[in-house]
Amino acid sequence: MVGPPGSGRGSADYHRPVTSLLALTADLPEVAYAPGEAVIVEGTTTGSIWILVSGAVQVRRGDQPISVIDQPGASFGEISILVGQPHGATVEAVEPTVMRLAADGASLFDRHAAFSRMVATDLARRLDSLTIYLADVQAQYSGAPGLAMVADVLRHLAQQPTGEVRPVSSRDPDPEL
Repeated sequence: MVGPPGSGRGSADYHRPVTSLLALTADLPEVAYAPGEAVIVEGTTTGSIWILVSGAVQVRRGDQPISVIDQPGASFGEISILVGQPHGATVEAVEPTVMRLAADGASLFDRHAAFSRMVATDLARRLDSLTIYLADVQAQYSGAPGLAMVADVLRHLAQQPTGEVRPVSSRDPDPEL
């Protein structure tokens, strides 16, 4: 079973066919990032997709670290393109890192059905792992104060219309909009 989100290095290992994804993107330019250099800044809109070739990056939302990803072939920026929203997290190099850059990420999806399928499969695996993890937490701590809301939050998210998705958190000034 995949560890909980934010559990550290390797938590994003979803048995992705790395060689195929890297082979599909071999024609993309490579960009080097120094430790501490931002690849993606939360709240910006770039339209780009990055593929990790080597190194490691930290993903964080606000000041909260989510995970460190060091698996070649991991993709970044795809969610922003697919849902038509600004990037929901900052991605920053934690060691010397090389990424392949598709400046026009939507075009990459359109040109390569195999790439699109691999990204969709990866997103589905991530969602499945998160769902399993949340169900485990809910089962283990079902009597703990405050955790009863997990089922309500998941039910609310599952019932949102697919055409209008936006991030919601307890810090959102109007989570019902």
